[in-house]
Amino acid sequence: MLGLGAFKPSGPLLGGLLWKIPYRLSRHQKYRHRQRLRHVDSVVETLSAALAKQGTTIKEIERWKAEMPTEAEMEPKDKYTVFARYERKYRKGIHKVPKWTRVSQRVNPPGY
Repeated sequence: MLGLGAFKPSGPLLGGLLWKIPYRLSRHQKYRHRQRLRHVDSVVETLSAALAKQGTTIKEIERWKAEMPTEAEMEPKDKYTVFARYERKYRKGIHKVPKWTRVSQRVNPPGY
């Protein structure tokens, strides 16, 4: 054995990464998340207005406006959690989704 005596190795010392993700989002993370959602909404509105001024539209922007709710229309449950099939209540924190600051997760299955 290693002969460490009273000292016991911790998770990282046993090899491999130990990721510590808190259970809840902090209020600062929630604030920045709301700001990101609002910024995306403003970019979509700006593009839509500029294209309307030229008399054209883009299918993707029209689809986004039809399908995706704005930040003000979203419930807090949908802002901060996403559907997860294998979680206990079928929801997990948005901050546990990979690349959650870059990928838009606004629509969840109905009833969840």
